Amino acid sequence: MYAVIRSGGKQYRVEAGKTVRVERLEGKVGGKVTFDVVAVRTDGKDDAKKFASAAEAAKAKVTGKIVGHVRGPKQKVLKFKTGGQYKIQRGHRQGYTSVEVSDISLS
Repeated sequence: MYAVIRSGGKQYRVEAGKTVRVERLEGKVGGKVTFDVVAVRTDGKDDAKKFASAAEAAKAKVTGKIVGHVRGPKQKVLKFKTGGQYKIQRGHRQGYTSVEVSDISLS
């Protein structure tokens, strides 16, 4: 079974027991977090896989544990205009949080 969650304006596919890197979340290492669920795919009878209905997905919860906070690689941003002496260089490093998904529950 897997679920699609929403965090930081993005959607991520998660499974129980796996680690996912999402945009920076508030909380300490070892703390628990819950996510909004967009869709859930369950294993049905006779090995037929199916998606849960929208109403079931709205009730679903994905819980996880914060494993750590990391920062991504540095991105350089350069503003430049020809014909003048205008050049501005800046850098940016996005913060991420690693979350270990512990449970996907439908109720």
